[in-house]
Amino acid sequence: MATEAVSRTDANWWRGAVIYQIYPRSFQDTSGDGLGDIKGITARLPHIASLGVDAIWLSPFFTSPMADMGYDVSDYCNVDPMFGTLADFDEMMIEAHRLGLKVIIDQVISHTSDRHPWFVESRSSRTNPKADWYVWADPKADGTVPNNWLSIFGGPGWEWDGVRKQYYMHNFLISQPDLNYHNPEVQEAVLDTVKFWLDRGVDGFRLDTVNYYFHDKQLRNNPPMVYDTEGAGMETDTNPYSMQNHLYDKSQPENIGFLKRLRALLDSYEGRATVGEVGDGPRSLTTLAIYTSGNDKLHMCYTFDLLGPAFSAAYIRKVMTTVQDTVTNGWVCWAFSNHDVVRHVTRFTEVPEEQDRVAKLSITLLSVLRGSICLYQGEELGLTEAELSYEDLRDPYGIRFWPAFKGRDGCRTPMVWEAGAPHAGFTEGAKTWLPVPREHAARAVDVQEADPASVLHHYRATLAFRKAHPPLTDGDMTFLDTNQDLLAFVREKGGESLLFVFNLTRMPQDYTLPKRLGDCLPVSPPGFASRLEKGVVRLDALDMFCARV
Repeated sequence: MATEAVSRTDANWWRGAVIYQIYPRSFQDTSGDGLGDIKGITARLPHIASLGVDAIWLSPFFTSPMADMGYDVSDYCNVDPMFGTLADFDEMMIEAHRLGLKVIIDQVISHTSDRHPWFVESRSSRTNPKADWYVWADPKADGTVPNNWLSIFGGPGWEWDGVRKQYYMHNFLISQPDLNYHNPEVQEAVLDTVKFWLDRGVDGFRLDTVNYYFHDKQLRNNPPMVYDTEGAGMETDTNPYSMQNHLYDKSQPENIGFLKRLRALLDSYEGRATVGEVGDGPRSLTTLAIYTSGNDKLHMCYTFDLLGPAFSAAYIRKVMTTVQDTVTNGWVCWAFSNHDVVRHVTRFTEVPEEQDRVAKLSITLLSVLRGSICLYQGEELGLTEAELSYEDLRDPYGIRFWPAFKGRDGCRTPMVWEAGAPHAGFTEGAKTWLPVPREHAARAVDVQEADPASVLHHYRATLAFRKAHPPLTDGDMTFLDTNQDLLAFVREKGGESLLFVFNLTRMPQDYTLPKRLGDCLPVSPPGFASRLEKGVVRLDALDMFCARV
């Protein structure tokens, strides 16, 4: 099924768009080295286009030592040889655009690799031209770190450098020093790298850790904080980082000015867009609102609010109503899975027998929420989190916190294409960088293509349903009163109103329609048969209802 995706060409194409995230290392290998590459992405673009998505998002493919799987960049303007060449990237862009797909690439600009030429020069002395391009600070009188800031990857957020006899700041790995955005030269250099890709024709950027660019100039200590972990994106109770209220090491007010500069650059090109990753604990939605308001900063952002274990009507309504109250003129991008969290079929499933049902209900729900949406490679197959041994791990976060936290490798295993082929068609080489689980191979693309009732076919039909109804792209969303077990809302735009009722429990539920809705005409979205009896909606376990109102 290589039907071409239909992509909107207007400047607001991103608003309500469906974006497919590709993890290049695990998508398709064409060289036989067991690592995915850009030529592999090009070869598999027809599969993505057949889903009916609007854009692809590529996780980092830049030159890197790969200490954090490419999120430690040593050259922002080149392709790492393990993925191919700039010519390969250009060919991929041409094919994507031919198929009607926009191309969004990661920008990891809060920090670099310690092998980036900028940092190599910065650490060489306290007087070189780039001496102030990173966050350097003197030790305390007793030689200890400048303050109590922590690294997300464990331990202090500072590392001693014997040449400069100073500490440098790192929010992540020791080998990922933070850039000093208080220096205007750093901002100019970063914007130049963004311009490089804009000139090459990319349609947008996913901005990694977008609220981490600036730090408090006074280096004030963070106070302690008790987290509300419901719906959190990572295992917060395993990492001391979550024990601080991060008032000073991220989300600083100066970030607004830089985001405006970035937006101005993108606005000088036609039809470009940004989606920012905001990780700011309980303040995430407030930060998102600030960063996307006013049409002069980011186009949209996503948070980790739906990337945690909570899959209940009460929790999802709480998140969505908070968005409506907080993000008054901004825009949100939602996802249930990505490269940083346990796959949502595993998170949301209670027993193996319901995996397909959960996979189908999840995409149906995601596709009717207000906002743009991101899909993560393999979720269209209903893939679960891979169970890996410690010896198989490659993720430094997982290695650091094992066994309390197993890391992110379980969601990064290779894509499965042909069930009967070696390594499920991911590579013709002898081995893969991460194992291909047997249970994943059984869900390969070719198997699901042959099954009309598969998760893959459900994704295609559901995304087509979304496109066929304008309210689902960017219409209004109004919640209806229910018990805490049901989620009910109306999406409305241009004279069309659609009612949705979701039962996320494992028990049948009834919902009496409010009389003010008037006559309701049941509509059956793909995979679900809406039942209405004398004004009462009858819902099975893990079920949904849709009607025109």
